[in-house]
Amino acid sequence: MPDSRVSLADDLWRLTMEHSPVGMAIVSLAGGVVTANGALCDMLGYEPDELVTLTLSDITHPDDLADDLRLVDRTLAGEIGSYRITKRYVRSDGRIVVGDLSVALLRDAGGAPVHFVSQVADLTERQAFVERLDAAESAVETERRKAHAIFEGVSVGLLQVDTRGRYLACNDRLRDFLALAFPSGHRGLAGQAGFTYSADQQHVLAPRDMPSARAARGEEFDDLRVWVGKDPAARRALSVSSRAVVDRAGTASGAVLAYHDVTDLVRALNVKDEFVATVSHELRTPLTSALAYLELLDESSDVSREDQQQVNAVRRNVLRLSHLVADLLYSTRASAGSALVDRYPVDLASVLDQAVDAAQLDAAHRGVRITCRRPASLALVADGMRLRQVLDNLLANAIAYSPPGGTVAVDLVRDGAHAVVTVADHGPGMDDDEVGEVFERFFRGRNARRLRVPGAGLGLHNVRTIIEAHGGEVRFESAPGAGTCVRVLLPGGHD
Repeated sequence: MPDSRVSLADDLWRLTMEHSPVGMAIVSLAGGVVTANGALCDMLGYEPDELVTLTLSDITHPDDLADDLRLVDRTLAGEIGSYRITKRYVRSDGRIVVGDLSVALLRDAGGAPVHFVSQVADLTERQAFVERLDAAESAVETERRKAHAIFEGVSVGLLQVDTRGRYLACNDRLRDFLALAFPSGHRGLAGQAGFTYSADQQHVLAPRDMPSARAARGEEFDDLRVWVGKDPAARRALSVSSRAVVDRAGTASGAVLAYHDVTDLVRALNVKDEFVATVSHELRTPLTSALAYLELLDESSDVSREDQQQVNAVRRNVLRLSHLVADLLYSTRASAGSALVDRYPVDLASVLDQAVDAAQLDAAHRGVRITCRRPASLALVADGMRLRQVLDNLLANAIAYSPPGGTVAVDLVRDGAHAVVTVADHGPGMDDDEVGEVFERFFRGRNARRLRVPGAGLGLHNVRTIIEAHGGEVRFESAPGAGTCVRVLLPGGHD
């Protein structure tokens, strides 16, 4: 009976080894593989009859062998009865696999060592995952540190808020601005009342109008100008931009704001505008006087033909200078926040006639013909002086870019509830990349520089400002080689 029980136990052991998903082997005291199951053979890439010809040293990674042998020696010495270690194995094809090795020493009835029983769980995939995870965590940490360095190192104040207006993060630069706006401290919530002023510094912003409060409500904006600071002499001008933040589901989760300190720029622009305004005002009076005398000379019968030509040349240049001064004055007035138009009843057809008559002198000098179609009258309630400035600018541009022998076509019509003025030329036209910039202040296109057309780049900027102040619209169409057409739409036109 005892022999049958031993035989049964041996059979169970063999079945366990053969069907175990974990690699198992009997290893001799000298380190040779006595027998191994299919799972271990598959793991190491050997056939069973090949694997039993190998030793522990043959299949262990050289860098892990010393640790394994040291534990073997301690087990044989009786210091420990078993051990567990993670080690690398070398497959038959040279690839490395990672195994979780558990080893127990089997002893006979007298306590003498017989052989080792080894179990090896394949950790290769798990180890690869752990390594990838470690690498990803390392990359994330590197990027986090880099982002933090940028976040704190930039000269722009940065702020993140959630949809409830709570401050989630801000950098040191923003804390400097907060100290100016909220000298008594800030609670970290958008819409807190403090010393934050409008762009013209005329009033304190209401809590709901604060940039952070608007951003928390989902607004996106650029160059929102505010001033911060109780003391006017120490205030800083800030240009604020906001962008919404959405989560993976596309739901709004807050916003990020950037605060740029533009104090020096604003003050420099103010100084420039003051200088331009002063110079323009100083030039206006003598220019008006000079034009009056030139008109008298132009109408005088005592002036010879040669002198008349010289008078016309002077008059053209004085008119050009007068238009430039008018543009400079209006641009300064607009940037100062003054009233832009002064409305009163005006006949736009009559204003157009005056502008065309004044432009004929320059057109004749350049060999350009002006054609004008208009109704007998077209009444508006508008600023006649500013509309004349618009027409002077449009005609001057069209003439300047027209080739000798070219034609500038001017049309005035009533289209429904609008008066529509169209000025078209057959000049070189503009590229698409410049068309979108023509109304920008001080913009000078490539053709202006190439043809050396005089001007400060304020004309079309003032045209749009004046027309929009009337509630109207300016449309600009141009293409290389196809000329330019500017269409002005003014509300309220009637015959």
